[in-house]
Amino acid sequence: MSPFYLVVLIPLWIGYLLDLCLGDPRWLPHPIRFFGNLISHGEKLLNTNSFRLVKGTLLTTTLCVSTFLFFYWVIKLLYSIHPVLYYIFSSVFLFYGLANKSLLQEGKEVFDQLNTKGLEAGRKRLSWIVGRDTSQLNPNQIRTAVCETLSENLSDGVIAPLFYYALAGIPGMMTYKMINTLDSMIGYKNDKYFYFGKVAARLDDIVNFIPSRLTALLMVLVTFNTRGLQFIFQYGHKHASPNSGYPEAALAGILDTRFGGPNVYHGTLVEKPFIGHTVRDITHNEFYRIYYINHATTLLFLLIISLTYYILNRLDIQIHWFL
Repeated sequence: MSPFYLVVLIPLWIGYLLDLCLGDPRWLPHPIRFFGNLISHGEKLLNTNSFRLVKGTLLTTTLCVSTFLFFYWVIKLLYSIHPVLYYIFSSVFLFYGLANKSLLQEGKEVFDQLNTKGLEAGRKRLSWIVGRDTSQLNPNQIRTAVCETLSENLSDGVIAPLFYYALAGIPGMMTYKMINTLDSMIGYKNDKYFYFGKVAARLDDIVNFIPSRLTALLMVLVTFNTRGLQFIFQYGHKHASPNSGYPEAALAGILDTRFGGPNVYHGTLVEKPFIGHTVRDITHNEFYRIYYINHATTLLFLLIISLTYYILNRLDIQIHWFL
């Protein structure tokens, strides 16, 4: 095997297994929190008075370019000192870049709280992971919100980071995470962030364009569900987001249910189009089907990445973008 083949796949699988085993322990320092602190300090400094579009563009560009260059030079330095240092560093940061186990744990906790402790407990736990007002939701709306969140975050939190790792290693993956964090913090269409976060929001739309659609197709493949494929084309484009609707449509089709509709966000009623047409209650045990879909989709994409690099290795095609 060529060094290129190994430097890509060893961190990929070690990082995946670390996430599978550990998830996201709250006591563990996390680079995404550091990203958030940087964005928060930059926003407080720059998001004032006039020229907010220019200043928001400057902040977004500076943080994204700096993130890529930092990780590029660190892994280049570590590999030059000793490859083992590179493998350790890259494996740890690939683990940091994934969020599948923690997302599923949070979703399961909502289902379990609702099932064992009742409606108010379910509403409170759901409020930890969604932006909508949960105080008036009924049990089915709570479970539906979890399904929507898990399908969307399968793309944002798992497939998209892996996609950019496959393209550009840890620098690409961490730059994607910075873009995603920028969007989650300043990419809003309110008075405060409309101009300041416009570039961050558009950049997030661009980088998620392929991963969101890829996620939806992978979800269909691991379930062999033709209705999911039909829903992707029928409903994927109807979401307010140019990307979130595709994995949501795939899951709605797989479960034969309906997502979307009106919800309250920060005191404002937001009318969202429905995704799907079958009005039915989602049961507690259906979470395990979602659990399978998320893990199977992730594993399938890992195998696709591995097979792609195996073929490149067999063809003696090597991309030395970081060595």
